[in-house]
Amino acid sequence: MKKTLLLLAALWCGAAFATGPGSGDWNFRVLLDDAPIGEHRFVLTAVSANGDERKLASEASFAVKLLGLTVYRYRHSATELWRGDCLRQLTSKTDDDGTPEKVNADAAGDGGLSVAGPKGTQSVDGCVMSFAYWHPGIRQQERLLNAQNGKLEAVQVSRAGSGTVEVRGQQVAATRWRIATPAQPIDVWYSQQGEWVGLDSTVSGGRKLSYRLK
Repeated sequence: MKKTLLLLAALWCGAAFATGPGSGDWNFRVLLDDAPIGEHRFVLTAVSANGDERKLASEASFAVKLLGLTVYRYRHSATELWRGDCLRQLTSKTDDDGTPEKVNADAAGDGGLSVAGPKGTQSVDGCVMSFAYWHPGIRQQERLLNAQNGKLEAVQVSRAGSGTVEVRGQQVAATRWRIATPAQPIDVWYSQQGEWVGLDSTVSGGRKLSYRLK
């Protein structure tokens, strides 16, 4: 479960796509096998008059219980600074069931990043995104930066059909895009208007982890 929660909580940040929203607020209920275990909220705000610079803040808090006892806890917070649709700065702090992790990334070179994570420091060339599912540019990515551990993950993104998803208590038509990662696929749902409205993945033991927009 930890690997999936790590990927799902990580936020991906922009490549050179000017199509991302200028601001937004996404507050999700998080469920395990349809039982609520917590929330994950993302807030995007403009920090420059022309909208070229944006800040994304996220907070996640999960608790999995068994027979009334908490058997797993997860806390994650991250702040990202974008210039255009490229990540220029990132700080994150995570408590993964007692295991602490921190990541700091700063602009370096020709639009790249210097990323310091639990496994050391690495340079990432070019304009890169992390797992920021709210940005439609994710569909063209072949690599995404994991904001929890600082790793650059190889991914394959493809359209995976359509269906309905519960959004704010109502079923809405949505399109599903699949992000294939080294660990497991993540299915991300978008409304007909292009809003990110949900997410599904399978964790250890074949259990289903879901995000549903409040």
